[in-house]
Amino acid sequence: MSLDKKYLDQFIRTTEKAAYGAYLFLGKGDKNAADQGAVDLMRNELNKIEMKGTVVIGEGEMDEAPMLYIGEKVGLNKGQELDIALDPLEGTNFVAKNLPNAFSVLAVAEKGHLLSAPDTYMEKIAIGSNLPNNLLDLDNTVEKNISLLAEAKNTTPEKLTACVLDRPRHSNIVNSLKNLRVNINFITDGDVSGAISVIDKNSKNDIYIGTGGGPEGVLAAAALSCLGGQMQTRLVLDNKQSERAKKLGVKDLAKKFNIDEMIKGDVIFCATAITNGDLVKGIVDQGDSFEASTFALHKDFKVNKKVTNNHKK
Repeated sequence: MSLDKKYLDQFIRTTEKAAYGAYLFLGKGDKNAADQGAVDLMRNELNKIEMKGTVVIGEGEMDEAPMLYIGEKVGLNKGQELDIALDPLEGTNFVAKNLPNAFSVLAVAEKGHLLSAPDTYMEKIAIGSNLPNNLLDLDNTVEKNISLLAEAKNTTPEKLTACVLDRPRHSNIVNSLKNLRVNINFITDGDVSGAISVIDKNSKNDIYIGTGGGPEGVLAAAALSCLGGQMQTRLVLDNKQSERAKKLGVKDLAKKFNIDEMIKGDVIFCATAITNGDLVKGIVDQGDSFEASTFALHKDFKVNKKVTNNHKK
């Protein structure tokens, strides 16, 4: 069953308002205030929508409210039953320091059609479209995955670019990539846009690889599901998170998830830029109003667009 067409504009408005909530704290060095600003306006907009919504990927567990927590009910409690994955502020440090690529992001699917997992780390590997199915595997060595990708793209490793989150935990991956002479595009934050970049014709990234946030992994999978990309993930769980994951319905804790296991059926994806980004430009203050630009996808209706809207303050 497809999501009602009317929802797309409502969810675009939701991320645009949330983006403005974070923008109010641009360059002020307070990432927590920026995050809260985005959360408050996102929740306010979600609760205006005619839906029975449940947050399945959010900003932590119930006791961490006032963030939009996993299990929180949103909407007017009528209409379609929807599961929502969200990150009101993807790139908190980018807003605090006024750096590019901060976004407000959400993905929406029918109830039971988004992977519900605790706020934990996730191993990820993502590549673009028009490649053999299930080409890469998390259990392969970096060398094998790069070799398979280079062969499928009819090129050589030194002509490939890997997008990697700049973290000490990725030192082994980075060393392997350097030995293969693969170009490395380090990002300091912005896990969602990093993974999505492999599908962007204007991006140099051929592969995204490494361990980042679980919520960001599901959000990226939603976009790649609409765009024909590939992604494989696996949750990184400690004992406490393992118990939580089981309660959320994850039966095999070591399972490798492909996109169609994280995102089932129709999905809507919206990403509004707070600061200028690789996908769209950031919020523009126009005095009594603001301009917001959003990258929006609706899978079943084959919507893939970049829109700019003006909102009164």
